[in-house]
Amino acid sequence: MSNSTVPTRLRLLATGGTIAGAETSGRGYRAAALSIEALVAAVPQIAALAALDVEQVARIGSQDMDEGVWRKLAARAQSALDDPAIAGVVITHGTDTMEETGYFLNLVLKTSKPVVLVGAMRPATAISADGPMNLYNAVAVAAAPESAGRGVLVVANDEIHFAREVAKTNTTQVGTFKSPNRGLAGLIHNGRLHYFGPTVRRHTAASEFAPLSAADLPRVDIVYAHAGMGRELIDAAVRAGACGLVIAGVGDGNIPAAALAACTAATQAGVAVVRSSRTGGGLVERNIEVDDDAAGFVSAEELNPQKARVLLQLGLTRTGDPQRLQAIFQDY
Repeated sequence: MSNSTVPTRLRLLATGGTIAGAETSGRGYRAAALSIEALVAAVPQIAALAALDVEQVARIGSQDMDEGVWRKLAARAQSALDDPAIAGVVITHGTDTMEETGYFLNLVLKTSKPVVLVGAMRPATAISADGPMNLYNAVAVAAAPESAGRGVLVVANDEIHFAREVAKTNTTQVGTFKSPNRGLAGLIHNGRLHYFGPTVRRHTAASEFAPLSAADLPRVDIVYAHAGMGRELIDAAVRAGACGLVIAGVGDGNIPAAALAACTAATQAGVAVVRSSRTGGGLVERNIEVDDDAAGFVSAEELNPQKARVLLQLGLTRTGDPQRLQAIFQDY
């Protein structure tokens, strides 16, 4: 918190998710059952960190996150960030697609102010719910001046992640979020921050995609590679109108011969094809086992398939040229 007598003011945007979930009968729970006001009231210690303006943007489980909610969320966040009285934004969000929303906002918000996404793996009514501490720490991160200029961040389980790097890696455990390639942005313990370093790729204030344009995002589908894969799913996606394809390839983004032939035909028809990997770590290099130059493919670099899809959607609003798209993947 600032040493000023005027409290730091943050905008808290809620979208639902498990952090706002309530248990039902048996072992189940209903996501987004609780209002954002109820979540904040459960953590009165937040008042010592910042003054919060709260807004319920959506009340969904993040498996239902889509472009419409992304646009509404980006618009409300940008409006808050443009307000000189607002020092930063905190967004409550389900964990299932948090990495995609975070990376999308990392590319389309024009700001150097802190933007922090936070969620929980246990619903608010569960034994030892993780949401209250996660929310407290997220507010602490957003209120800290040293969080500025780092792009969109994700806070969970006493860790701070860059939105570009973070991935959900476990279905149920509270330590689900990892940053497998470049590592953590930092740690936070009871509101005390410890940053390790900045992110190195373009984002937020330096992004060519910010602020978000009004044009609809083109359709991009993800196709998961596997042993014995044919070309049928690739051909079906092209027939369905996909402007781009992200291949969740095996190993270094590889795909069987039949699927490779279908991808080559797709690029010849003007569909952008990005090779990513299903492995969960490492980077996809160009022209190793696949002749990307000849086929007109794009390497996803370090981005996992779901984030590669987000960047390809935005990239296709600028260009369909594979060389220019490759430069975008190297920049972001």
